[in-house]
Amino acid sequence: MLGALLVPYLLAPLYRAGHPVSTLMAWRYLTGAPMSRQWVDLAAVSPSLPRSVVAAEDAKFCRHHGIDWGALREVIDDAEDGEVVRGGSTITQQVAKNLFLWPGRSVVRKALEFPLAIWVDLVLPKPRILEIYLNIAELGPTGQFGAQAGAIYAFGHGASALSPREAALLAAILPNPHLRSARNPSSGVRRLAGTYMVRAQASELQRCWSENR
Repeated sequence: MLGALLVPYLLAPLYRAGHPVSTLMAWRYLTGAPMSRQWVDLAAVSPSLPRSVVAAEDAKFCRHHGIDWGALREVIDDAEDGEVVRGGSTITQQVAKNLFLWPGRSVVRKALEFPLAIWVDLVLPKPRILEIYLNIAELGPTGQFGAQAGAIYAFGHGASALSPREAALLAAILPNPHLRSARNPSSGVRRLAGTYMVRAQASELQRCWSENR
């Protein structure tokens, strides 16, 4: 049991290179479910996409060390007040979960995810964490994983050619492309995309990259 728990900590530093796959991608492949992913380097992705995804998923990505404790406290406060619990996971947490753990809500999974996210942030630079996320996030309803497959499915062209609006639409369907569509966006998805386009303009990513290479 201890050996199994240590495996992700041994593997994470090795993911500075290569094209890692998520546990969900591996499961779909093993069970014969449809699955497509074409790896695309961060430098080859339209700059609008990482900015939009950070605006949508993790505004403090450049400033925290794997866990956004402020956002987590807000989630706990909302739950105690009986309000609808919002997602408080950072991009780094989602990378840790997608690479090494399992989907769904579980206290056990969260307990494993927190220290693992801190470790991932320690051993991988921020640009690499975001590059991995953009290549393992589920971005289509029929097994499309990663920015390239998601962009081709939704817009008919690759991630390098995404416009700011298209990038924001892809960001708006996270984390559930089964309920939201960038290909045929609802008014709600279009509204979210508009918000993320505005937020993306104030992106800190360029400074983040220079500090974390």
